[in-house]
Amino acid sequence: MSADHATFSAASGASFPAQGRRALAVVLAAGEGTRMLSRLPKILHRIANRPIVSHVLDSVRAAGVESVAVVVGPGREDVAAEVRSTAPGATIHIQQERLGTAHAALAARAALEAGADDVIIAFGDTPLVEPQTFDRLRAVLTKGASVVVLGFEAKDPTGYGRLLIEDGELVAIREHRDASEAERAIRLCNGGIMAIAGAHALPLLEKIDNANAKGEYYLTDVVAHARAAGLHAKALVAGEEELLGINDRAQLAAAEAVIQNRLRLAAFRAGVTLVAPETVFFSWDTALGRDVVVEPHVVFGPGVTVEEGAVVHAFSHLAGAVVRSGADVGPFARLRPGADVGTGAHVGNFVEIKNAKLGEGVKAGHLSYLGDAEIGAGTNIGAGTITCNYDGYSKHRTLIGSGAFIGSNSSLVAPVSIGDGAYTGSGSVVTRDVPADALALGRAQQVVKEGWAARLREFRAAVKTGKS
Repeated sequence: MSADHATFSAASGASFPAQGRRALAVVLAAGEGTRMLSRLPKILHRIANRPIVSHVLDSVRAAGVESVAVVVGPGREDVAAEVRSTAPGATIHIQQERLGTAHAALAARAALEAGADDVIIAFGDTPLVEPQTFDRLRAVLTKGASVVVLGFEAKDPTGYGRLLIEDGELVAIREHRDASEAERAIRLCNGGIMAIAGAHALPLLEKIDNANAKGEYYLTDVVAHARAAGLHAKALVAGEEELLGINDRAQLAAAEAVIQNRLRLAAFRAGVTLVAPETVFFSWDTALGRDVVVEPHVVFGPGVTVEEGAVVHAFSHLAGAVVRSGADVGPFARLRPGADVGTGAHVGNFVEIKNAKLGEGVKAGHLSYLGDAEIGAGTNIGAGTITCNYDGYSKHRTLIGSGAFIGSNSSLVAPVSIGDGAYTGSGSVVTRDVPADALALGRAQQVVKEGWAARLREFRAAVKTGKS
């Protein structure tokens, strides 16, 4: 974007000075999420119009992580495809059997063997962890820790593993069912995410066994093995909402609420006015310029840019669209993918635009559909105008020059071209090109029959009474 076009994002940039240190993120994304009651894997469900796992990948990459390894379940090419789309350099590793979190991490053995200074282990269903939190984990490693576990102070710690701290050291992660009464009173809980010094990551993971009731390999056991080897383990605290994992639809909605609040705050900080912020919904990639005003109940789908000083009025829906500086859209407008509203243009109520470019100062005030069109600067589009772009088989374009005047209720049957300064009469069906500065009339000649209405009423009344 240009320097005068402020943009915002839910995630902040990295801040940890990691010069000379190479980081690997192992993202565990093999869970199916049966509690979602969906055919779609839970990590492909969306918040802010982006798959959950893609938020995780964005965050670790924003934290300066050079290498990403993603562990997926067998047959999950849909997950692998999304990973490749978001992080093209990421490697995909298959966990053939679901035997626990440490077992999943070791599925990325090839990536671990390639070596890194810092290894972050993250989860594909925990999308709200911010880049600076991953920075902070790495920073603790630089101070001599070999394992750093991310924890949070839980409002209700029931069911969570507790982080046991003694003299500043993390001495154990105690599962709730195994904790004593005193340990259950601890509110510092395990968030699951951790960082391990690269030199120790693979050896520590290989020491984890499955000698437990479930016969699984638990990542949390890495703390005990680190301490047994005389290594330092630490805990780092983050906010509880940042570590929200998504396992069902209610948690998906809770994560959506968190990320929308972040996006709204980022918009404020970028110089955007949100009249009723709690009613505005953004996508992860929404880009708004300074002094943009967004009125209540506006929804931004993916791929929207609104430039400086534009106004989006209430109850409008935008997706895949560009609104140029000083333009105004709505209320009750719909911009579909490919819509490009020019500088100072006006798109009014109940106007739908799809794959159409409106030049500077174009006015389309109300009740129109403009699809597959290009409209020159200063043109006026009358109410009820339709570009008839689809013939049942193919889409066709409508070209309208600058300074044209399209009369109300005009139907422009594409492909058709209307020249600069041309007029179309109200109610016209235009099927042939119109030269510049010409008038096109495509309607039947008006016929007036004096007294016809009175005679019709007289006839109907007679029929009704049986006197006809």
